[in-house]
Amino acid sequence: MSIITLTTDFGLKDHFVGALKGKLISTIENPTIVDISHDIDLFNTLEASYCIAASYNNFPKGTIHIIGVDSEKTQNTQHIAMQWEDQYFICADNGILSSLIQKKIPQKVVAITIHDRLQEEATPMNVFVAVASHITRGGLLNVIGKEINELKVVNELTPIVSNDASFIKGSIIYIDQFGNCVTNISKKIFEEVAIKRPYTISFHNKKLERIHRYYSDFKNIDKYSLKTFEGNALALFNENGYLEIAIYKSNPKTVGSASTLLGLKFRDVVTITFNE
Repeated sequence: MSIITLTTDFGLKDHFVGALKGKLISTIENPTIVDISHDIDLFNTLEASYCIAASYNNFPKGTIHIIGVDSEKTQNTQHIAMQWEDQYFICADNGILSSLIQKKIPQKVVAITIHDRLQEEATPMNVFVAVASHITRGGLLNVIGKEINELKVVNELTPIVSNDASFIKGSIIYIDQFGNCVTNISKKIFEEVAIKRPYTISFHNKKLERIHRYYSDFKNIDKYSLKTFEGNALALFNENGYLEIAIYKSNPKTVGSASTLLGLKFRDVVTITFNE
């Protein structure tokens, strides 16, 4: 059984996702196709990388991840296939995979070279499907590409730590369906820098001085109903290990969310300042 995941900015209004699945079904025997997301913001490679990072380790070894975000091959952007942690990732070399693996070394990366073997009007998805089909048949990456040692680097998933370790400056890299705003500050980096010092989280002239263990983790919960805390801003490390700014019991369509009520947007700065 071949497991193939799809992450794209195609949306669901048009035919693109259905056509891509048709290509896979026509090319690969009995594939199991899993949709990660088709609502990535258009050409937002950082958001795509975050979604892949948050989901890939839930899949078994040998899973193939096709990423159709900003996927056109250009003079400066080649198509690549990567084997990493015994899974395969196929996309354009536009920063998505460098953000995913950070400074870890992949098992193998190749620049795909089969374009001249396909029809002249072949789309990036035709190329990616052909590569996925090759992998499902047990084919080696070297057969469909030339091995490379470097990926295009995008540093937006890496927060800035001051030289004196007095602050960490990050930014919003993803806003989920609940309007929760995910930063690029990981729990690992926070713990390495904090060394159990008190801290203040600040953004847009607003401040939070506590990181929750979970959304309903409020002080004095024994004295008040949880209903009392609905609408309160909070910070916590989400299940993917990144600092998230949220509103308890948020709903963007009715009561509002961290994005709407706190005015947070993609790339906005969030700073953690440590007090001696």
